Order: sequence, then structure tokens, then C-alpha cells
Amino acid sequence: MANYDEFKKKAKETLESFADASVDAYKATEQKARVLARKTKLRASIVNDKATIRRLSVEIGTVYYKLFKDNPAPEFERACKEITEAYELIASKEAQIEELKKNSSVKSDCCTPENQDCCDDNNNENP
Repeated sequence: MANYDEFKKKAKETLESFADASVDAYKATEQKARVLARKTKLRASIVNDKATIRRLSVEIGTVYYKLFKDNPAPEFERACKEITEAYELIASKEAQIEELKKNSSVKSDCCTPENQDCCDDNNNENP
């Protein structure tokens, strides 16, 4: 009977040790999960903050260009000149598109009953 009691005592100690180790592992995992969740929230917040900075920087640049495009500060001259040239290129290309629309007597292949927007661009021609 002594062997049985000794075995029972040893099994109880082993199970208690295992339970203590499981609790410790759970607590450590829980703490790591909390830290990971906090880091993830902070990273998401940083991404949002950077997006806000980009959006506002573009807004500032747009306002600056509109106000000072004709007389920018020296450090902005090149950028303002390139923006102005890009606007001029866009206007030229849009004028070419309009000219092509006026001179085109051929219906576009894209004109179908399902795609009336295309036909609207071609002087409201219907197939």
C-alpha cells in the first residue's frame, strides 16, 4: 500500500506542477497577445496618421501652387513650372480629343445599347 500512496503523491505533485506550468504559460501568452494587439493598433494608427499627412501635404501644395504659381519661392520654381507645363499638356490633349470628336464621322465600336455613355461622347449617335 505504501507504493500506491507514494505513487499517488508523486502523481499529484506532477499534476500540480503541470497545472502551475500551464497557468504560467497561459499568463505569458496572454501578455504577449496584449502587447501584440497594442502594437498592431499603434501601427494602424501610424498608417492613418501618415495618410493624413500625405493628404494635407497635397492640399498645402495645391493651395500654394494656386496662390504662387506665377511667383513661387526659389525652392518651388521648378515644381511650379513642371505643374504648369503638365496642365498645359493636359489642355492640349483635351483639345485634340475634342477636335477628333468633331472631325470623326465614324461611329465608335464601343457604341452599344448597354454603353450609351460612349455614344454620348460621339455626338449622341445611337447604333
